[in-house]
Formats: sequence, structure tokens, C-alpha cells
Amino acid sequence: MARAGLSLRRLAEAGAELADEEGFAALTPSELARRVGVRTASLYSHVRSAQDLREQVALLALEEMADLLGDALAGRSGRDALVALAGVYRDYARAHPGRYEASRLRMDPTVAATSAGPRHAVLTRAVLRGYGVEGDDQTHGVRLVGSTVHGFVSLELAGGFAHSTPEAQESWERVLDGVDLVLRTWGEN
Repeated sequence: MARAGLSLRRLAEAGAELADEEGFAALTPSELARRVGVRTASLYSHVRSAQDLREQVALLALEEMADLLGDALAGRSGRDALVALAGVYRDYARAHPGRYEASRLRMDPTVAATSAGPRHAVLTRAVLRGYGVEGDDQTHGVRLVGSTVHGFVSLELAGGFAHSTPEAQESWERVLDGVDLVLRTWGEN
């Protein structure tokens, strides 16, 4: 029987807090059980496996970020929308590093398809439409924006820019200027 007050959502939230504090790699059923004050076996009334637990945290992070993206992009287009989109990811990663790492988890395709993940792509495609990027080029554009933003953010979180000048913020702005230029000239090839 499931412990009163313990739910899948509560476990995902506690797991997300654990991941933010200790790192996503520290998220294990036994560590989460200690955190919520139950035996490890009790968790399995709510999650099927360690992978399922990790996916639940990833789903939570994707949902939180999609909501933030929707709010940030409302009424914006072009460079303003690009900067807002990129800023949401960077700010979220800084505030919630474990959740952000969880959001990069490779999930079962069935789980991924029903997650907030597709909303991220829809919102990124909306930004691209503001640049006039349409059709199959949107897929390439989503990959360009995603790999650039997430690559930069991941390197920054790992400390990759901590020991050099200029400051990472200056590089971030230059990177976004470059992506903006590429997107504004996308169809001129």
C-alpha cells in the first residue's frame, strides 16, 4: 500500500530537489527513499524502476521549462524571441542544474512523445517562423538553436568557461548574435 501523502508527483518533485542539490547522478531510489523517509521498496508502489524515477524528474523539468518558454515567448518575434527562448534555458539550468540535466535524458520514445518535450519543439518552431524559416528548414533550425543553446549551457554548467576571459556573458551575447544572423539570412543560400 502506498504511504499517505506520497505520490508520483511528490516523488518527482523530491527527486528534482535532490538532483538540483546533489546532481542528477545522485538521484537513486535509495537516496530518494532516505530523503522522503521511507524504505526503498516503498518507492516501487509509485515508480517501476530507477529509470522510471529519472524519467519522472525529466518529465517534470520539461513541463516546467515549457511553461516558462510559453510565457517568455508570448508576443515576441525575431531576435527578441530568440533571446527570450535561450534565456529561459540558461536561467533554468542555473537555477535547477539537476533538473536541467534530467531534461536531457534519453527517454523511451512513447514516454517522450507524451511529455512536454514536443512543446519545446513547437515553441522553437514558432521562433523560427518569426525569421521566415519554414518547412523542412525548421527541423534544421530547431537543431541549430537547440545544439547551440544547450551546448553552451552545458559547457557553462560544467565550468568550461570559468577560467578564461572575456566573461561567458559576453560570449553568450555574441553566440546569440551569430544565431540571429544565421536565421535572418537562412533563405539566402
